[in-house]
Amino acid sequence: MHDGIVTDGLTRLFPGGVGLADLSLEVASGEVLALLGPNGAGKTTTVRLLNGVLRPDRGHARVLGLDPATHGDELRRRTGVLTEHAGLDDRLTARENLHYAARIRGITGPAVEARIGELLDRFGMGERADQPVRGASTGQRKRLGLARSLLHDPEVLFLDEPTSGLDPTATRDVVELIGSLATEHGRTIVLATHFLGEAGRLADRMAVLDRGELVAYGRPADLADDLWDGLEAEVDLGARATTEQLDVVAAVAGVHTVEPSPAGAVLRVAGRDVLPHVVARLVGAGAPVYAAVPRPPTLEDVYFEIEARRAASAGLPPAPDPRGVPT
Repeated sequence: MHDGIVTDGLTRLFPGGVGLADLSLEVASGEVLALLGPNGAGKTTTVRLLNGVLRPDRGHARVLGLDPATHGDELRRRTGVLTEHAGLDDRLTARENLHYAARIRGITGPAVEARIGELLDRFGMGERADQPVRGASTGQRKRLGLARSLLHDPEVLFLDEPTSGLDPTATRDVVELIGSLATEHGRTIVLATHFLGEAGRLADRMAVLDRGELVAYGRPADLADDLWDGLEAEVDLGARATTEQLDVVAAVAGVHTVEPSPAGAVLRVAGRDVLPHVVARLVGAGAPVYAAVPRPPTLEDVYFEIEARRAASAGLPPAPDPRGVPT
């Protein structure tokens, strides 16, 4: 029995088209899966199928060894969910919201108050515990929603756009909280988001969806190996590399490509062992070399490269890269 998540050909149709088509993936217990893609890609549909809120039209899934379509109630007793809009009752205090959620889940007994107090303190809501939620900020609402999703100590946590609407400080706080949750008790987390920075800091695996189709799936490093040959590195020369310096680098065996950057040059090489030769040639040519640092591709790099190649294969211009670098 698989205690993580497995899907095989999972498909959901809607009157307006395909919500999800033939999704097949596997997430081990204790891993974080980032579901990535633009709005309408199928991320929320996937979360609802995995948690048994929607039934598939074809294919099947197993979460904690259970079929969400037929054992949804049992599964939801073992999973937690944070939706984009937390659905809190503004009339109640933070503490009352958690008590209400506990009653709905059938969590009773003397340990409930201690559990609620522990979660409120952990998620930075202790000082607001007895104030109405209507006055809480978006970040405080997200933290309270996370606390609510953990009341019953779930084995799998589904997070749907957990940082949407947050300012940078609140985003950092929530991402750090999610990161700590991923290391507890082998908890599996499915993170549906279109914010790549948070996904890159958390994800063990990534699944890129586009209009309901899975276009890439795997560990970011493995996908990067499939996309690019060799290793990217940056050479710091204190200023943009000159044409002569670029020619020196390009002549080194093992250098595939070299381009100028604001601080020097960015190059793709066969491996780390090429960098000392690059430095030696530059120093020999009189160039000041302050550093030569490998730059492993990030989840963002992988995502935008996948999107750029898909656009190129379809004869479309690449989508703008919000990082401000060429795709």
